Amino acid sequence: MFDADIHTAMRDMLMAALLASTPVFVVALGVGLTIALFQALTQIQEMTLTFVPKIVAIFLCVLFAAPFMYGEVRQLSTMAFDLIARGDL
Repeated sequence: MFDADIHTAMRDMLMAALLASTPVFVVALGVGLTIALFQALTQIQEMTLTFVPKIVAIFLCVLFAAPFMYGEVRQLSTMAFDLIARGDL
């Protein structure tokens, strides 16, 4: 296996991980910014106000984005197993 093949495999793995985790990161960022803005406007500094809605939103996002995340990971594993079967990895 050449260095270019290893670089391509690593790039594909990182892109798959990034794409699979993007929906959760976007939802966590959006909910976190919304709650921070709400706390700044109302001056309510309750610790549970930051964590509970974010946890619920992330759980719902994982629930709805699971098929997309599964598809990305499945595509990556299929590629890796094909490379192993051909003897390229």
